[in-house]
Amino acid sequence: MKIYKTIKNVQLQFNILIIFLSVFVILTLHTTSYSFSQNHIYIRANQVGYLPNDIKTAVVFSETPIMNLHFEIKNLFNYRIVFSGYLKQSKLTYGKFKYCYYADFSKLTSIGNYKIDVEGTNSYAFKIGEKIYNNVVDSLMLFFKEQRCGPTNPILHKPCHLSDVSRLIGDETHKGGVDLTGGWHDAGDYIKFLSTTAYTTYMLIFSYEFDKSKFDFDNNRNGVPDVLEEAKVGLDWLLRCNYSKYKLVTQVMDLRDHSVGWRLPEKDTLQYDRPGFVGIGKNQIGIFAATMALASRIWSVRFKKYDFAKQCLDAAENLYSIRNNVPNIDTSGTGMYRDNTFWGKLALGAVELYLTTNQQRYLNDAVTYADSAGSDYWWSYGNINALADFRLAKIYPRFSKYILNNLFSFNLNKDSSVFNNGLAYSWGTTNSLLGVSLQAILYKNLTGSSAYDSLAFDQRDFVLGRNPWGLSFIYNIGSDFPKHLHSQVAYFNGGYLPGALTAGPAPEYILKQYQIKRENHKYDFFNSDDVEYFDDWGDYITNEPTIIGNATAVFVFGYFSHRN
Repeated sequence: MKIYKTIKNVQLQFNILIIFLSVFVILTLHTTSYSFSQNHIYIRANQVGYLPNDIKTAVVFSETPIMNLHFEIKNLFNYRIVFSGYLKQSKLTYGKFKYCYYADFSKLTSIGNYKIDVEGTNSYAFKIGEKIYNNVVDSLMLFFKEQRCGPTNPILHKPCHLSDVSRLIGDETHKGGVDLTGGWHDAGDYIKFLSTTAYTTYMLIFSYEFDKSKFDFDNNRNGVPDVLEEAKVGLDWLLRCNYSKYKLVTQVMDLRDHSVGWRLPEKDTLQYDRPGFVGIGKNQIGIFAATMALASRIWSVRFKKYDFAKQCLDAAENLYSIRNNVPNIDTSGTGMYRDNTFWGKLALGAVELYLTTNQQRYLNDAVTYADSAGSDYWWSYGNINALADFRLAKIYPRFSKYILNNLFSFNLNKDSSVFNNGLAYSWGTTNSLLGVSLQAILYKNLTGSSAYDSLAFDQRDFVLGRNPWGLSFIYNIGSDFPKHLHSQVAYFNGGYLPGALTAGPAPEYILKQYQIKRENHKYDFFNSDDVEYFDDWGDYITNEPTIIGNATAVFVFGYFSHRN
């Protein structure tokens, strides 16, 4: 009898333990976000979230059919089901995943924190709210402070490269160096480029002028909008690049930068031997003139800094005046960031000069150049025709047609991709996809049309987690993000690089051209024969952040932000 009671007590304790463990597992499933699923079902959604009236979709995929095509959305406050619907199967597939579905929950508009549930598999948490993108923009802006070079009050490293540049290459009449301190390091390395700095600076100022209600924020409360304060870093350096009335330095430092190894910028062993490359082309005159003309307008009106405004405008007009006497495309430097066209940039330079000076000859030039450029069906630092078309369409509405041509093409691409990518994967995928969103935003501003809203949302959401890897490509944004960015500053700060937008997945045909040794293969399961991504220190193709990517991102996510 005593033995029986002992056995019963043991069984009772065992049953209690089982009940406790069961409750723990259930609670864990409700409160833990995870990417890999025991059911082999994967849910991909925007990990930051959605504005209440956004089109809201997620992609669900599996190697085997999902039998119960029902999904639920649960409120994380009380775990109640607030929305349910049915998955729509896609006719398309991705890699090894032959069964792909869409969950549309656009009708869910209530502000809150949520997860998607499909057969017991939960998505990462996301929010619905009006101000959810404010923090994204603030984080993106921090990246530029990390990239600052020279005595510009950088963060995460000390002032660096205070001897830029030691000598000029390409100008035999000039002996010695010139002052090219400042600006931003272009990416994870310590090279500086005129083309990418000009594009970045232009986009920051353009964002401010596009919508001051969203871009007039001043987080450090020094009386200067953050985007303009950062743009001044670029402007000062660009003016130094124009070291002589009709000359430009197009690049600081050469490819030796890539062979020295990991080091913080203030400990760069090459800091006293950094040459500057002299060159000029119609492409660079265009983006330089556009940036300086726009800056002149803003600094004159916003800050009443008439001397600085005149300095910027003089530099723009001087270089623009020699556009017909220089090569179409500049070939100086080491071959990095080489443009393949110039009409769009010349058009942008001309139209910004017109808007600043009101001189008809600039407008006439802009029309001619923009028509010559046409639609470019892409987006990168070198394919920005849509910016000139946007400016001109405010004067001559017919120029919106060139942007529409792009959007029509992007929509065709979107319909041929499970994840609705508007452009093919490339080196710099995230920047290009956000450029698709940017063009949809410009077109909506011009026409009021919502026809391309879903196109804009899909590219934005891809960058924030609605992608095969279930990854937000912005550091410290979302539930899962890159931890091993190809960045020297990040490398020496334990991976910490707030706001850095990494380049993102690239096609396999590009990756195989480079022998990159990788140690981190966490996301290999979601790579395909066609496209791959690696969160690895050594991967400078898929995992390196750039100032141009962040500049595009600031505009797009700033558009979706809401400031008081």
